[in-house]
Amino acid sequence: MKRPGEMKRDNDTAPLYAGVKQMILDRIHSGEWPPKHRVPSENELVSELGVSKMTANRALRELASEGELVRIQGVGSFVAERKGYSALFEVRNIAEEIAERGHAHEASVVILGQEPASPETADALELDIGAPVFHSLIVHSENGVPVQIEDRFVNPAAAPDYLAQDFASLTPNAYLTATAPLSGSEHIVEAAMPQSWECKLLTILKNEPCLAIRRRTWSGRHVVSTARLIYPGNRYRLEARTGKVFED
Repeated sequence: MKRPGEMKRDNDTAPLYAGVKQMILDRIHSGEWPPKHRVPSENELVSELGVSKMTANRALRELASEGELVRIQGVGSFVAERKGYSALFEVRNIAEEIAERGHAHEASVVILGQEPASPETADALELDIGAPVFHSLIVHSENGVPVQIEDRFVNPAAAPDYLAQDFASLTPNAYLTATAPLSGSEHIVEAAMPQSWECKLLTILKNEPCLAIRRRTWSGRHVVSTARLIYPGNRYRLEARTGKVFED
């Protein structure tokens, strides 16, 4: 790899990390490094370019924050594919969204069981505090890369067989839509810094921002479920359109 020279701009010398960034971008935009290509690590950049580890780290970190790279903790940095997307105010099946892009969906079930409703969950599901509720925690991946944590609580009266489902092959969305047809939904969207356990499940760094959606769904007059959906900000985007009636 060619060593970065000094970049001149308005008679000033640009920071060295900017030269490293540009070299990486040149290879990405030329097609030399296609999506999913593993780029040199910090240590490899230090060895090959003669730059400091701080310079290499900043170049890779900024490229990741700009969406050019995906950094997977403990694995490395890779050229990013075009971000996946999810419709912001639709209640869609993430497996279908991923399939529509021609990609492979996988789901890993972390938690599936019954527990007493916390005050927050009871309020969201309009149940008594301590009432039994179903809880599932699932990580959805696209082409092997985690793109969503789905942390969901379900009203047992609306979906009594929820715990008997194989959510590695059938998404909760698909099951609940068939069992308790959607009549309404509520969405709250916010930016969020991930918790340590969320970083581990999504294989992201602690300082990588995420997109969070809190969603409640109804069937008739009854709340069916409440879910918190976490998306890594550098791997996914949310979209909304107006002037269209959305159906699940």
